[in-house]
Amino acid sequence: MNAFEFEPWTLTTEQREIIKLCRDFAEKEIRPRGREVDEADVVTPVDIFAKAAQVGITDFMIPEEFGGGGFTDVFTQCLVQEELCWGDPGIGNFVCSNGFFSDPIMALGTDEQKEKWLRPLTGTSPLITSLATTEPGSGSDAASIVTYAEKVEGGYRINGQKAWISNAGAADQYVVFAKTDRSERSKGVTAFLLTKDTEGFSWGEPMRKMGQRAIVCRELFFDNVFVPEGNRLGEEGQGFIGLMKTFDISRTVLGAAALGAARAAYEYALDYARTRTQFGKPIIEHQAVAFRLADMANRIASARLLVLHAARAIDAGHDATGLAAMAKLTASEAAMFVTHAAVQTLGGWGYSREYPVEQWMRDVKLEEIEEGTSDIMRLVISRAL
Repeated sequence: MNAFEFEPWTLTTEQREIIKLCRDFAEKEIRPRGREVDEADVVTPVDIFAKAAQVGITDFMIPEEFGGGGFTDVFTQCLVQEELCWGDPGIGNFVCSNGFFSDPIMALGTDEQKEKWLRPLTGTSPLITSLATTEPGSGSDAASIVTYAEKVEGGYRINGQKAWISNAGAADQYVVFAKTDRSERSKGVTAFLLTKDTEGFSWGEPMRKMGQRAIVCRELFFDNVFVPEGNRLGEEGQGFIGLMKTFDISRTVLGAAALGAARAAYEYALDYARTRTQFGKPIIEHQAVAFRLADMANRIASARLLVLHAARAIDAGHDATGLAAMAKLTASEAAMFVTHAAVQTLGGWGYSREYPVEQWMRDVKLEEIEEGTSDIMRLVISRAL
């Protein structure tokens, strides 16, 4: 084991087993399909999702009492996410996307709601889910959403629109954030649960994306959609609190996803540099290339320590909003640097679709944008100082 593979933390037998499981699955099932899915017009790789479910990857993060794998700690979730996204960032994130849906339910839901909405996500034939926050006029500023849930007899009527919603249309279950008090910002946000077949609920055509095309995004439309009161998560006005707890987890886990892609690009560039000859010697022996590879390795190792540090802080119950933002910012920007450097190392071949590094560079750009852009992450960090 070399220095880059050394683990400065103690892993349980169960953690080592799931890491190996995900590493093997990424190598055999995900990596071979990455280019095909990227070049398809629109495709949600439900067959890979089904295979992942068969071996217990899609529900590993759901508590055992609701039928899941019981790895509810963020640290293990990060280890898993890195391995899967090493195979392909879009497919890896899609395979684990039910975790993003389950987080606000775990934060705000009753035991009855957890049983009803999480149980169908477990086993060998799980449902696909989606979390709907972003709107055409509000991205990282989630408190500014305008989709409105009006209180009526027996529940609420939701009207509005969402944009850039992952798994929209393909998902069977949705967590939707809407305003129940238009006079408030964050204190007016409430979360609701609804199913795909709810009357008045619809979605648009797939949005054209630069990368991570395995996750299909669409707009969602709410036309006087009735949601029973029992489908409200938490009390009115608690949705933003649940969303922020979800963001702490999701930002950290997405940092791990970025690391997986960065590691894949680094390994690919390193192998290329060892075998490609220029001016009579392997290009890794040229100082400029060697130093670039050193920078790539350094940024990956540094970002991984920060991501796992943030994960440990969340698991310990600390206020980790600032750390989660640091983890996502550092890991996503490291991944962007590393994938760009990999393209540069391969030269013209790196720019060609014959090699995967150009796709990985497009894929990791999303990690600098989703769940809060890099600019927003810097703002979050500054407020946590």
